[in-house]
Amino acid sequence: MLAPPPPLTPSGDEGRRLLREELLHGEYHRQNVLQRILAWLGRRLDGGIGAASGSSWATTLATMALVALLLIGLVWILSRFRRDRRRRTQAEALLPVDHASAAELRRRAEAALREGRHDAALVDAFRAVAARQVERGRIDDQPGATVHEVAARLAATYPGHGSRVGRTADAFDATMYGHRTASHDDAVDAIALDDALAGAG
Repeated sequence: MLAPPPPLTPSGDEGRRLLREELLHGEYHRQNVLQRILAWLGRRLDGGIGAASGSSWATTLATMALVALLLIGLVWILSRFRRDRRRRTQAEALLPVDHASAAELRRRAEAALREGRHDAALVDAFRAVAARQVERGRIDDQPGATVHEVAARLAATYPGHGSRVGRTADAFDATMYGHRTASHDDAVDAIALDDALAGAG
């Protein structure tokens, strides 16, 4: 015996349940925040124009001024977001555009190690590693490259030291951006890595 076909017109409760299930699908939630804001502004603008057609000139002017202010605010927020993202990218660069020489960075790292400032010693030592390899022409000078981008180039250039480079890059990253305190050994290892790569063919 065949089961009866489903009803063509669902009941009110069944319709609400089907609608809820349909709206759970991912394609309804893929719009980013900017798209949602622009869609909202578009709806407000359409509603404002429709309402203004039967309103006084003062109401129309006020509506247009409000829409203009909203658009200016949106442009300001987006420009600030882009500027902050650019600053964050520059802050995460291993070697700033106007960085010190490898010798100067190494001198600072050794001085920091003697003074017990292990975080500064690790940071300057790994920057010295990168700067020295740029000066030797072993890796390209790419201001703005992150520590892991530089580490990947160093590991490709010196495959025998790849794991050591990776460990030191992770320690740098955790100390610089992860709020982890570097140990004496971390700083010593970073300085020793500079020596190892400087002496490698």
